[in-house]
Amino acid sequence: MPFRLALIPGDGVGPEITEATLKVLEAVEAKYNIHFEIRTVEAGDNCLAERGVALPVETVEAIRVSDACLKGPVGESAADVIVRLRQMFNLYANVRPAKSYPRCNPLREGVDLVIVRENTEDLYKGYEFEICDVAVGLRIISLQASQRIARFAFQLASARGRLGKVTSVHKANVLRKTCGLFARVCREVAGDFPSIIFEEMYVDAAAMNLIRRPEAFDVIVTTNMFGDILSDEAAQVVGGLGMAPSANIGEDKALFEPVHGSAPDIAGRQKANPFSMILSAKMMMEWLSEKFREIKCKEAAEGIEEACIKALEMGTVTPDLGGKLKTGQVGEKVAELILSQAS
Repeated sequence: MPFRLALIPGDGVGPEITEATLKVLEAVEAKYNIHFEIRTVEAGDNCLAERGVALPVETVEAIRVSDACLKGPVGESAADVIVRLRQMFNLYANVRPAKSYPRCNPLREGVDLVIVRENTEDLYKGYEFEICDVAVGLRIISLQASQRIARFAFQLASARGRLGKVTSVHKANVLRKTCGLFARVCREVAGDFPSIIFEEMYVDAAAMNLIRRPEAFDVIVTTNMFGDILSDEAAQVVGGLGMAPSANIGEDKALFEPVHGSAPDIAGRQKANPFSMILSAKMMMEWLSEKFREIKCKEAAEGIEEACIKALEMGTVTPDLGGKLKTGQVGEKVAELILSQAS
């Protein structure tokens, strides 16, 4: 049976990097005998301008009946799209890898870490109000959500087989109730994973150490806003947002997307680096492999990354990475490299 994918091209450069990624998925179908049933749906600024709503009901329904969703970047309506989708489908884990790839001008070589960010709570709940001249925001940190994200992080560290380490990042010395609860839960969950090294770090120290010694991290687990900030920092350490994929994972659904914006200034010019979207598709294949216990999907994920690395080594990339290719040509090259891999 085919895998049912909901596809949201998004705004700005979104359709261009989506088209490049579809070429890669076509190669995956041919190489690994995997079949996709893709339904393209709308969301974002263009949709809002044309239809008066950034996230139509039919888009939500398409995601509901799909096996996974692959989404391009959207513009100013991002909060009305991705934040709502995270809440609707309880996509509680935001997974942001940061890995040093060839010829990407990283600040540090040998980096291979993942930031696991709790995706549904914290200040991003949006519980804000004003009283006279004072604005107030409520920070929501619950026992259940903290347990769930901590366990996810430890399981990921075990599965990765790298350093076997989880770093809990918080600010419990100041935010004694909210971060205090999160920190306590992480310590408790650590007791269930004796083979995993556990450490704690205040968020300011973590921000410093991501620059000073990023190769020492394996899996970082943290709350929503801290994770949002640190994951962009980690992306820059390994070369920038153009190489940064992400996953939003729940119990039954998952959505995959590049973390950069829609870049309207270069939209339609075939200059956008598509690797963040292609690597998001790679993460999607890994998740499909785990969910459906399908080894072909795992092999496809490995094949996508291998082809991306080869394309980078060859310099067959967009101008931001020192190459001369257009967005679509990069997708074609990665697809070609997948098809030429040894079986």
